Amino acid sequence: MGSALLRVLCLCSLVALARPARPANVSIGALFTFDSVIGRSARAAIDLAVADVNRDARVLRGTHLSLVAQDTKCSGFVGTIQALQLMEKKVVAVVGPQSSGIAHVVSHVVNELHVPLLSFAATDPALASAQYPYFVRAARGDDSSQMAAVADIVTYYGWREVTVIYVDNDYGRGGVDALGDALEAKRAKVSFKAPFPPDADQAAIADLLVRVTMMESRVCVVHVNPDSGLAVFAAARSLGMMASGYVWIATDWLAAALDSTRPPNPRAMSLVQGVVTLRQYTPDSGAKRSLTSRFATAQLNRTATLNAFGLAAYDAVWMAARAIDEFLEDGGNVTFSADPRLQQEVNGTSTLRLDTLRVFDQGEQLLHKVMLANFTGVTGGVRFSADGRSLADPAYEVLNVGGTGVRRVGYWSNHSHLSVAAPTPLRIKTNSSQQQEQRLYSVIWPGETTSPPRGWVFPNNGRPLRIGVPYRTTQKQFVSKDSGPDGASGYCIDVFKAAVALLPYPVPVSFILFGDGVKNPDYSDLVNKVANNVFDAAVGDVSIVTNRTRVVDFTQPYVESGLVIVSPVKEKSSNAWAFLKPFTLGMWAVTGAFFLFVGAVVWILEHRFNPEFRGSPREQLVTIFWFSFSTMFFAHSKLYTIWLLLPSLCVPSQEMKLRLINQWWFNHLQGRTL
Repeated sequence: MGSALLRVLCLCSLVALARPARPANVSIGALFTFDSVIGRSARAAIDLAVADVNRDARVLRGTHLSLVAQDTKCSGFVGTIQALQLMEKKVVAVVGPQSSGIAHVVSHVVNELHVPLLSFAATDPALASAQYPYFVRAARGDDSSQMAAVADIVTYYGWREVTVIYVDNDYGRGGVDALGDALEAKRAKVSFKAPFPPDADQAAIADLLVRVTMMESRVCVVHVNPDSGLAVFAAARSLGMMASGYVWIATDWLAAALDSTRPPNPRAMSLVQGVVTLRQYTPDSGAKRSLTSRFATAQLNRTATLNAFGLAAYDAVWMAARAIDEFLEDGGNVTFSADPRLQQEVNGTSTLRLDTLRVFDQGEQLLHKVMLANFTGVTGGVRFSADGRSLADPAYEVLNVGGTGVRRVGYWSNHSHLSVAAPTPLRIKTNSSQQQEQRLYSVIWPGETTSPPRGWVFPNNGRPLRIGVPYRTTQKQFVSKDSGPDGASGYCIDVFKAAVALLPYPVPVSFILFGDGVKNPDYSDLVNKVANNVFDAAVGDVSIVTNRTRVVDFTQPYVESGLVIVSPVKEKSSNAWAFLKPFTLGMWAVTGAFFLFVGAVVWILEHRFNPEFRGSPREQLVTIFWFSFSTMFFAHSKLYTIWLLLPSLCVPSQEMKLRLINQWWFNHLQGRTL
């Protein structure tokens, strides 16, 4: 017994010696702009997350988590320098940055040094490409999902064109591209793009909005930074663009800006009355309420509050801590080594001290652990989607700004889209019929109107609508070329002009003939020209078929083809001779002559052998007349055979001859049986 116990103890000692001891300290970095709407919320949230990790004995278990924070100061150049300085501290992961532009640059640094980059606010969809394998989006969605929500809102109210106002950087351009793709899938489009430089002043923004007022669309989507976005609405208000008739949709930057101050800033609220905005959805929970309370207590400035990006930053720290814990639990060891390519480039001649940068040897293993995250944080369930590039189940709240606060009018998620019910993770939905129909609560629009604005006006520099008209060569009563001022006329043109006349505003149109006038045009080509914006619309006798409805919208049909019954409006008088009306007088005469002809032929063939066809001329004539009319009702054996076969010989169709002969044979057998 003692020897067995000794062997067990020796085996345990060997296992303990085989597994490396956990390091006493592991450092992670934080890279963001401290003095910004997102940064002020994220900084305190990250500090609280690090403190909570070190306080929790179930995580890291004896290893202290240290934080090294660097300020990017909203500058790509400064952000790059700060990232390099951060890498000198031998961090194993970096939380941040908040800017998509800085994330593009820093991603190249972490790719070289094998350090996972967990960004809680960089939402450019291009960052999810294979070019940046060490970039991990710790936010609840990127601009692809956010712009899909905006596109659903636009099409929900029936608008087809939008004007997008955006900051001209990676973040803005990536969002606009995503919006264009989302609208195109809904058969809508971005009609005008209004970019402005990141450092634009109020005068430059006002000049840009003057150009926006000259456009047709009155649906404006604003995709800018939280720190400078309110300047857009200040300029819009000064130009009278916050009045009724306009639609303003802001992405989640506005909700972050409004949530960052409590109580709300009255001046900021007055600028955005009637605006619809999005906020990253985080379900209510005890952990979220506790963090919000502790955040407010930790702030020296009691007006600062926790926004959605701060919640994501808190979960990003926990994501890194859990991945480090699993990595160490599997026997991982934290080591760094010199980058041979950097050593070769520096070669002792550079004063930038790039030779101090070290490669994290186990960076790929830690990245794999990060991608396996599966826990419940303050933002809800934290796990990655099937592609492994972003968190699963992105969802947003749809908010309407009014009065001194915001009002939630619905939700959007990637599986239920617009709904008034809170999103449910797709993995626990058991019945697709439980999904809510596309619906939002009522919205108070700019100008304190409750009815949805039309969304467009005739632009000051606009042109008449280009209406494609088929240049028909047949059935010109529907549509045809005309020498009048319109250039086209017909029933379809009259219906279109009558519909336009019912509108409460003038609609200038220009009819453009489609076709060469030699043959009828191809209507599918006409429909495709409408889909490709060669024509704004088409008017004509265009059939509504399935493949055409996939590319364009049709009005309700005003002419339908099919089986119809034509009857007189007034009932005509009837008499005893009404049975003669199906045939004309000439037809009755031809029918009677044919009967007499048949009787004469039968008399010629029968009177020499059949005594019934003999007698006085008067009797023979009566027999001919009697036989002619009796053949309609009686079958007289051979006499009927001759009468039936004679017209069949005159029938040119062989099929018809066989049919008549078969009919005769049937009647002949029936007569013999009787």
